[in-house]
Amino acid sequence: MNLLETWWDAVARGFTEGYTTAVPLPALLGILACAVILSIPRATWRWFGLYVTFVHELGHAYAALMTGRFVHGLRIGLDHSGRLVSSGRSSFGAAWSGFWGYPAPAVVGLSLIAAVHAGRSGAAMSIGALVLLLSLVFLRNFTGIVVAVASAVIAQALLLFATPAAINYVVLALGVALSVGAVRDLLKLAGVHTKRRNRLAASDAYILGRTTGVPAFVWFSGFTVVIAACAVASLWLLWGMLSV
Repeated sequence: MNLLETWWDAVARGFTEGYTTAVPLPALLGILACAVILSIPRATWRWFGLYVTFVHELGHAYAALMTGRFVHGLRIGLDHSGRLVSSGRSSFGAAWSGFWGYPAPAVVGLSLIAAVHAGRSGAAMSIGALVLLLSLVFLRNFTGIVVAVASAVIAQALLLFATPAAINYVVLALGVALSVGAVRDLLKLAGVHTKRRNRLAASDAYILGRTTGVPAFVWFSGFTVVIAACAVASLWLLWGMLSV
């Protein structure tokens, strides 16, 4: 069996096999600590934040595809900036795509935590591996390609070599880290609208307000509601998995 067949078998196995496990309190505290370490200090956020930005931009991209828009390309900057170029006739499609950037890491984080809770972390890893490979076609700059390739390589390696228990903990840790990262980015956006208004032109809420006529604070409130709901649901699921 060649490597490609081995990889595909690992992907398929993720969809058919389930693995549930209770999470001891020390392990959960360790996962939460890792999420905070990745998302709070500037030194680590500088790098993990690129992945969160990648998920943010993929949120725009896949939301655009959902409404029949054509995605021309996606760029990610080392300063955590991102830009998606898409086209289509529907104004709803443009607004829908524009909305699902900031909430995307929170939604993905909740989905990963829910997958572990349901014993489907293997399926989550398989879906993630395929989505990352597919997303490579969107990238149009070096930084974005590096982030996507690194993420894809890690996901494929885990599929091939990690045990079910290891995949469980990796998926759970990534879900928690994305959830924390989503809250961090939302707070950063709040700072743009209150203290650093010279950067408003780069705000999704501001852009949506300018293009739709609906005030920016309404869009920001929408981001907040989705991210807060995901955070509460994630905490509830984590509590349900806890084994003291």
